Amino acid sequence: MSVLNKVLGVAGAVLLLGGALLGFRTVSSGGTSCGSAFRPAGGITPMSCDNALNSASTLTTVVIVAGVLCLIGAIAVKMLSDRGQQKVTA
Repeated sequence: MSVLNKVLGVAGAVLLLGGALLGFRTVSSGGTSCGSAFRPAGGITPMSCDNALNSASTLTTVVIVAGVLCLIGAIAVKMLSDRGQQKVTA
């Protein structure tokens, strides 16, 4: 495994885990607990928490997508290096 492959794989895993943790982090707006991106609080006035929940959801989505892209990059690097080694041995 190349160093790039390992770095992309570890970064992808860390970003996915971080994104999941961000999704469960509780946010608040004006002293009101709004819940989290994955589980909004019940009984809240929607307009008071819209901005906080939208920001939390956007951040969570961006971090998770970055993690997925890193993992896809790691798989692509692995496939390309395996393909290059097959041509050398053939």
